[in-house]
Amino acid sequence: MESLGPELLKLVQIIWINIILSGDNAVVIAMACRGLPPDKQRPGMVLGALVAVVLRIVFTVVIAALLSTPFLKIVGGCLLLWISVKLVLGEDEDGGGAVQQTARLWHAIRTVAIADAVMSLDNVLAIAAVAKDSTTLLIVGLIISVPLIVAGSAIIMALLGRLPILVWAGAALLGWVAGEMLVSDPWLVRTFSEGLIHRIELPAAAIGAVFVVALGYVLSRRAARHKTREQEA
Repeated sequence: MESLGPELLKLVQIIWINIILSGDNAVVIAMACRGLPPDKQRPGMVLGALVAVVLRIVFTVVIAALLSTPFLKIVGGCLLLWISVKLVLGEDEDGGGAVQQTARLWHAIRTVAIADAVMSLDNVLAIAAVAKDSTTLLIVGLIISVPLIVAGSAIIMALLGRLPILVWAGAALLGWVAGEMLVSDPWLVRTFSEGLIHRIELPAAAIGAVFVVALGYVLSRRAARHKTREQEA
């Protein structure tokens, strides 16, 4: 029983760290699932959270090799910028049918999977540090966190429905994460020095956020004009 105490404490720490680090993941899940039909939103959030947890387990096991790979964060940051713009544009609401709705569900889950894979590269360091060599403890802690991530996603999605401006705020958050990730790539750190990278990290994050919002705005206006011309034709 005495050995159970430290293990239980580690489990609580893993759950708490995962909740703290999953804020941006909950935003991704909520934004990816907001365009789904009501009966598909809950399955989308649950499956999205499960995907996030599975990927986090995998990355924690191989995190040292991943984080030291040159150009990985540069590619990941660019990919996350693209995903952020896609999320702010949303999905076409026209059409229906079970086949199309199912396709949209899997599209949302795929988006969550890619975004979480990119964003989990740094996040799992803290979880791995607590779990140390206990893979079982890691898996149990992350699985217990699933309902908490789903609950966070549900709350955020409800807010997105009532306050559309939060969609843009969510996209800006993801752009911010992408900008930070881009400049922290090991190759850039070795090339320019850690001190310089640290100084430009905040401006790079701000540029990432502005880039996503600006490009999303331009593309959404273009799509709206195109749709208007189609309706008038």
